[in-house]
Amino acid sequence: MLSREDNEILTRVGPGTPMGDLLRRYWIPACLSSEIVEPDGPPARVRLLGEDLVAFRDTAGRVGLIEEQCPHRGASLFYGRNEECGLRCTYHGWKFDVTGQCVDQRSERNPFPQRIKITSYPVHESGGIVWTYMGPSSSMTPFRDFGTESLPASLATANKEVIYCNWVQSMDGDLDTAHISNLHQFDAIDDVADDGTDKPGYPSGYMSMKFWRHDPAALIEVDETWHGFRYAGIRVTPNGYRHARITAYIFPASTIIAQIPFSTRQIFVVPADDELTYRYNFTTQPPQNPRGYGGPLFFTYEKYPFSMMPVNGVVPRTYTRENDYQIDRVAQKGTSYSGIRDFRSQDAMATETAGPVYDRTREHLGSTDVALIRMHRLLLRAAKGLARGEQPPALGGTGDFRSIRGAEKVLADGEDWRLLGTNADPLVQEALAARQQ
Repeated sequence: MLSREDNEILTRVGPGTPMGDLLRRYWIPACLSSEIVEPDGPPARVRLLGEDLVAFRDTAGRVGLIEEQCPHRGASLFYGRNEECGLRCTYHGWKFDVTGQCVDQRSERNPFPQRIKITSYPVHESGGIVWTYMGPSSSMTPFRDFGTESLPASLATANKEVIYCNWVQSMDGDLDTAHISNLHQFDAIDDVADDGTDKPGYPSGYMSMKFWRHDPAALIEVDETWHGFRYAGIRVTPNGYRHARITAYIFPASTIIAQIPFSTRQIFVVPADDELTYRYNFTTQPPQNPRGYGGPLFFTYEKYPFSMMPVNGVVPRTYTRENDYQIDRVAQKGTSYSGIRDFRSQDAMATETAGPVYDRTREHLGSTDVALIRMHRLLLRAAKGLARGEQPPALGGTGDFRSIRGAEKVLADGEDWRLLGTNADPLVQEALAARQQ
């Protein structure tokens, strides 16, 4: 368990807090590009690291991310008129460009716009997401390219979920492979026929589900890397082989979850404030599975009982704590382990019902919590180090962020899971070569 002081450091993200200062040193998602798709279109509210901001796309297509309150008398610029390369407050007509500079004061007898500039943050659009950097300008690093810079627009997908709890609780779920043997289980997995892939090599997605169900007590192994760490959840299959699911953690707030044969799709968790979180799920690179290993994705199984979220846009929350996540107690007894029909809402239930900010002095961690313990330690060490003037880790340029991957495979005797999904993996080399042809 954590001390009360460390839990406060880990979870509080507002301006001037150790963790808030740390997260401001990284490029983080501010909103989806689709939320402000039209030049001179409606602006979007952005709550980020405890600050209320407004994003808008001006007449020339440039994106601005500025503080929400007009500096005249505090009216919200969300209700402003987006016109002629600026956002104009409808209270008295003060207008601001994408840099936050006031450019017009139509109701002033003696205008002084050159003296008025509100908070604005630099932005960068990539992969269907508007990213921002909120830290000191002197410390701003280049944008970290996970592959979205060269991703064709036709392949870019990005969605955003709102999660009603602290950001670390959501991250803990992403770094917890054990819960898939419980929370996401359903009885019809037992009906999956043995298709011959319970052997060393790449299993089918359907057989992978059987492995999760067969062995709920995964062995967790963590391997430190330049970007944070990768970890494997190792389960014993019905035929007695070792099945490894490898997830990558990218400091400070993103993961690449295991997939057959390997994966690059990323989840980035962003604190709106201490008690509200946004979770971005987006494509970073073109598909890289020329042999078609794994076959259909597990959620295409004909008896799969859960709804899956859309790959684009803001995901609606219809399963919430207020309606008990629409739990079906009959289904819980005979169909699914949780009784909650929506897949992602199962995760939301688990993290949100711990409370807005979980008191980690009360938790009792076990052997399957090794990866999230490691994440907590890295975050605390970095936040405390930054307060002492130390450089945060993995800011950029340390390695190739496009080379970070998750992976999944049934291991042969003596096979090291740490090779899987890396540039040294022969299957990765083959896939990259096929993509270049």
